[in-house]
Amino acid sequence: MSISPLPHRQIRAQYTPSTITVYQAYPPSIATAAVQSQTLNNIPGFKTTRMTWIKPSFLWMGYRSGFATKTNQECVLAIEISREGFEWALQHSVLSHISSMGGDDEKEKAIWKKKLRETPVRIQWDPERDLLFRPLGWRSIQIGLSGEAVEKYITRWIVSIRDVTGVMREAKELVDCGELARAAELVPRENVYEVDEEIRGIIGSS
Repeated sequence: MSISPLPHRQIRAQYTPSTITVYQAYPPSIATAAVQSQTLNNIPGFKTTRMTWIKPSFLWMGYRSGFATKTNQECVLAIEISREGFEWALQHSVLSHISSMGGDDEKEKAIWKKKLRETPVRIQWDPERDLLFRPLGWRSIQIGLSGEAVEKYITRWIVSIRDVTGVMREAKELVDCGELARAAELVPRENVYEVDEEIRGIIGSS
């Protein structure tokens, strides 16, 4: 049996002392306006009534968007948000699946369903991917924002927005040519993002 070199669930990201970078993919109409105005607030086509998912993993965003080739995901944005906002989201979250919480009896299900109704943030842990989109032995965090959380995200947390579509597509070209080592050089270095014990318990990290 192979042993994963990393903990099964651990936040890894690009970050500074005050910010953390997350990724989102949008159609050009939304992405261009967001980069120009450096906000997602009042951007035509961006719906605050829908859950919006942010992802700290560059490679998982590459997998999800097909390296910025899928319909309505043709542009990938690197969005710097405040660490304060990011950790608020984690503190006000619930896991998307009851099985991730370590139990599935009726009482636990009732508690979980109540949290789903009342909590503005969803946490999902999906297998991290390599450059060929093969699943790896550890998971990457996805954070779904709705209601109060998405409002805070677009009005308070965003510090900067960069278009990294070109990097995504260059990586795809190199992968398609079998130049995996060169493609790997384009992947940003993502380090362990430490959170306190309370947050680890909420998000189910290991």
